[in-house]
Amino acid sequence: MRLSRYFLPVLKENPAEAQIVSHRLMLRAGMIKQASAGIYSWLPLGFKVLRKLENIVHEEQVRAGHIPMLMPTLQSADLWRESGRYDGYGEEMLRMQDRHGRDMLYSPTAEEMFTDVFRSHVKSYKDLPLTLYQIQWKFRDEIRPRFGVMRGREFLMKDGYNFDLTKEDALHAYNRHLVSYLRTYERMGLQAIPMRADSGPIGGDYTHEFLVLAETGESEVFYDAEITDLKFGDREIDYDNVDQCQAILEEFTSRYARTDETHDEAVFNEVPEDRRRVARGIEVGQIFYFGTQYSEALNATVQTPDGSSVPVHMGSHGIGVSRLLGAIIEASHDDKGIIWPEGVTPFHCGIVNLKQGDDEADAACEALYKSLTALGLEPLYDDRNERAGGKFASMDLIGLPWRITVGPRGLKNGVVEVTCRRSGESEEMPPEQAVAKIAGIYAGL
Repeated sequence: MRLSRYFLPVLKENPAEAQIVSHRLMLRAGMIKQASAGIYSWLPLGFKVLRKLENIVHEEQVRAGHIPMLMPTLQSADLWRESGRYDGYGEEMLRMQDRHGRDMLYSPTAEEMFTDVFRSHVKSYKDLPLTLYQIQWKFRDEIRPRFGVMRGREFLMKDGYNFDLTKEDALHAYNRHLVSYLRTYERMGLQAIPMRADSGPIGGDYTHEFLVLAETGESEVFYDAEITDLKFGDREIDYDNVDQCQAILEEFTSRYARTDETHDEAVFNEVPEDRRRVARGIEVGQIFYFGTQYSEALNATVQTPDGSSVPVHMGSHGIGVSRLLGAIIEASHDDKGIIWPEGVTPFHCGIVNLKQGDDEADAACEALYKSLTALGLEPLYDDRNERAGGKFASMDLIGLPWRITVGPRGLKNGVVEVTCRRSGESEEMPPEQAVAKIAGIYAGL
């Protein structure tokens, strides 16, 4: 993409309404624009990152054997009355009526809808196990929406639901989800720690929350520092292997890590003092096992091998896709702007032309642009007739992890400059070597 043809409405000043780094930088970098309290328009740069995160979530869910579908955002109140949650959910639920006076609601979550689809079409244990999921917009009418996409009213969420014959099978689905989430977050350049959490209005006995450590996190967290040394890495996982998934779950959850809601000071004090940590965390996902709570209420049953009918065991598993943008920025930025991890960057690198209109510089930038594009990469070429300082500032603000700087002085020596956004280190090399370096960085992602 050529920046002269792109829509990137960057702001020079910090918006007064932005209280935390991610909100401030997303507004300044032209990623979002507030439409109303807690509701945002996603501008091209923000939308591009949002889609990258969504694609990673889809890829890892499908890898784990889960099946995507899509539910409506508007739901009938009848289903929620049937489950007993319509009156109990609270004022966060946006209620309305259609033109015929039928009670409707904007989906804050989708347990009822998925259970209704299941009970309508699945009648036998032979069709189990089954895990369905969607990535869809949700709405919760927060009393005080704040912090941009971190605590908005409208948000994009992956919510998945497993249906299993037995508790044992459902707990394997729980473990499988935890493993798939570990891989998902690492691909995004995040270390999301699974912590024992409170189930809240969803209900259930088993639940882990995934939190990214950040000073602006809403939750106080307590953990054993050893957990931050764990890496999922490039493991080969057989998601049908019960023992392997269980072993990974135990590896990542055996050390103390809890939110303030489930913190146990006595147990925490058993951790060696030099490893005890108290910090803030941002929730980016949560998994639940809640047994037959919804299947009994909504009569979602299957026939067993002996001919009897039993309610299925269920769990739900969520990832806050739009919230992830804020979490990544909170965890990865400096005083100049965003620093995107390579796995989610909107463009793979930036090309800065220091002397737009110079024949040699223009030709070199065009050649770099075409070479990178031919390799399936997406460069952002700053071909504007702007001063060099302004171009560098824009690149630093939007946070592309790599920048290729082209100028007449370097070209006389046959080189361009490749700069790493995270470290600030630069290296001069011939243009073709710069292309090979950028291509090599993304080859394994």
